[in-house]
Amino acid sequence: MLAFVRWLWRNLGALLTAVALAVVVWVSAVINADPNVTKPLDRALTIEFVGQNPNLKIIGDYTAQVRLTLEAPNSLWEKLNADSSTIRAWVDLAALQPGEHTLPVQVDIGSDLARLVRQDPAEITLRLEAILTQSFPVTLVSSGEPPLGYQAQAAQLDPAEITLSGPASLVNRVKEVRAAIDLAGATQTLTRTLSLNPVDAAGKAVTGISLLPNSVHLVQKIALLGGYRNVIVKLVTQGLVANGYRLTNYYVSPTSVVVFSKDPRLVDALPGYVETKPLDLTGASDYIESLLELNLPPGVTAVTDSKVTVQVSIAAIESSLSISLPIEITGLAPTMLASIAPSTIDLIVSGPVPILNDLKPSDVRVKVDLSGFQAGTYQVIPVVDFLPPRLQKVSILPTTVEVTISLLPTSTPTPTLPPGSAGRTATPSPAPSITPTKKP
Repeated sequence: MLAFVRWLWRNLGALLTAVALAVVVWVSAVINADPNVTKPLDRALTIEFVGQNPNLKIIGDYTAQVRLTLEAPNSLWEKLNADSSTIRAWVDLAALQPGEHTLPVQVDIGSDLARLVRQDPAEITLRLEAILTQSFPVTLVSSGEPPLGYQAQAAQLDPAEITLSGPASLVNRVKEVRAAIDLAGATQTLTRTLSLNPVDAAGKAVTGISLLPNSVHLVQKIALLGGYRNVIVKLVTQGLVANGYRLTNYYVSPTSVVVFSKDPRLVDALPGYVETKPLDLTGASDYIESLLELNLPPGVTAVTDSKVTVQVSIAAIESSLSISLPIEITGLAPTMLASIAPSTIDLIVSGPVPILNDLKPSDVRVKVDLSGFQAGTYQVIPVVDFLPPRLQKVSILPTTVEVTISLLPTSTPTPTLPPGSAGRTATPSPAPSITPTKKP
């Protein structure tokens, strides 16, 4: 054992040298197989903020990302570029007071094989402000006016006060928190949910602060003044529309009007509506549009116009009719003869009763077009070729007819008897047989 120790002591230098050379050779081999590469990281890193006092808030513009240049083995670069968890950039805000601060951007690389070469920026400047919370009453800003005779009463807001929270410099700019409502044309109580808008002394919106809540519920009562009343307009007609026609609809514009009287008892005595002067419908058979006066009792007047527009729709009463019609043949070649079975069809039509009452069979035409047909027997669909306006075909019975087409027979000359054949009967030659050929 003592001899081994002496040998080891005498050869220690040589052994250390051999180990060092082996390490150098190994490192050289590793580097040659996977060389280090220095280049920018493909992605920018978002800077995190740690240790921030919850009563402070960053305001204004600041650099939010950092670009890095790294040195790392070639095999590691794919992971560095793709995996966001491998590298982290952060700024420590712990123990900072309100004000402006220039702070270093710290970078943490999750691999010992990668080395930071350069970063941009190395530091950023931030402004921290204390968070201020303050209560503000809500101011209702109204625009427009209700119609004549109506008045907007006191509005109810719920809640009537809200809380603003944000950087002190922004909250201190706020002079008013507004909710806006348009009352133009309002004739009844309005119920709305209104958004809120904090503004400064010049009326400009202040952003970057939070509102709790960020909306309010509004109930805005609209009431009639004394002597005024809103009543429905009722159309009055006289006479009957033309025979075979009916009244389908009517429309009055406006549908209600505001009336006024110096004696409120007169408007209170109204039954909730006012009538128009009578509209004469005698013999009417088409659309009517007219301007009618209101039939107001003495001492009562309309606040705006005393006339209303009336639109009346009149339509013919619809019915149906079945008529039997012969079938016309068109397009048949002059050398052909055709027969149809059945030779008539029943046509059911619908339309206004006055037109149906005046309809004659000659007013309608039904045909079959045999253009291009050869001798044979066919199933053909009759077609309604002509129908008076405003009438519609409902059905044809039967839906198809059988058409038989044949060639016209040729004439046979009368034979001349020879002399001395008086009293003998001539026997004509038989006519050629014609076999109809169906059209394929």
